[in-house]
Amino acid sequence: MNFRIICLLLLFSWNALSAQNKPEKGVTVEGITEYRLPNGLKVLLFSDPSKPTLTVNITFLVGSKHENYGETGMAHLLEHMLFLGTPSRPKIKEEITQRGNRWNGTNWYDRTNYFETMAANNENLEWAIAMEADRMVNSNIAKVDLDREMTVVRNEFESGDNSPFRNMLKRMFSTAFLWHNYGKSTIGSRSDIENVPIERLQAFYKKYYQPDNAVLTIAGKFDEQKALEYVAKYFAPIPKPDRVLSKSYTKEPAQDGERTAVIHRVGDVQMLGATYHIPAGSHSDYVGIDLTLRTLSDRANGRLHKALIDSKKASSLYGFTFPLEEPGMLVLMAEVLKDSSLENAQKTMVSVLDSLGKNPPHADEI
Repeated sequence: MNFRIICLLLLFSWNALSAQNKPEKGVTVEGITEYRLPNGLKVLLFSDPSKPTLTVNITFLVGSKHENYGETGMAHLLEHMLFLGTPSRPKIKEEITQRGNRWNGTNWYDRTNYFETMAANNENLEWAIAMEADRMVNSNIAKVDLDREMTVVRNEFESGDNSPFRNMLKRMFSTAFLWHNYGKSTIGSRSDIENVPIERLQAFYKKYYQPDNAVLTIAGKFDEQKALEYVAKYFAPIPKPDRVLSKSYTKEPAQDGERTAVIHRVGDVQMLGATYHIPAGSHSDYVGIDLTLRTLSDRANGRLHKALIDSKKASSLYGFTFPLEEPGMLVLMAEVLKDSSLENAQKTMVSVLDSLGKNPPHADEI
């Protein structure tokens, strides 16, 4: 075989490999285009040339919902661990900071995400994509790092434990959900945080931090073809795992009556709250429920705001919905000054909420 034939064969092999790893284009909705890699990675591109920056965000479809007995808080612990480096990138935090980026990671019930926002240029784009591909499967999930980072997470736990708002919210969720993992706080149990074995954390990472369980989003000012080229270069070589992730099948049973929880703590803050089960964030009813919440809690014209804040029965009011993958919660909470009547504020809140069925939101409120 002569040299020319060898070169042609090598070129053919390279072209075949490139075609095999090429992201497959999907639908485009409102300027966001979806692509898929053969290993299962979903890619969303949202180009906006008017921006001076670009953002690379990767979301792993794993959160506290996926934790088993003795593992509460583990998804959050792992989020911290992914900033502690890989064999080829031992100082990821320093690398990010040197580029002047805005960056962070967040963890919730259904997902964990990491993002970097940086000046828009090809060098930063390639670096961020390469880094995210690296720590997806090569992070140092080491015992020495866990021992150190556990204390940081424990401090977060203690801070939340001293917050009346967070304690109230945690108790409301645990009262609302008897069986589903949404009833457990994403920060986890202190004993689990302190004692989780490194082997279980490593197994959790290996199971869920894989391309078929992730969504890579790139937004801002960037060259789309360059982005796809970098994605193919760094993410496509990661093989699709052999394991199959099981679907969540625990369903919360229909509630058979009102539930009440009371918390007694030393302090000068009084709080009250009400929570309702609602459909998943993707359900067609979710938008209507969210709008209804706003008619109750809006700072200017909300019914509860007028009934509680304008009348001085409460000093502050919070209202929000949880757009979760599975049926979640609508939450309303009010803070009452120590010298004010908690009972009067509670009666007023219940009265406004109970009247909503007979007097639903009207057009001018919406």
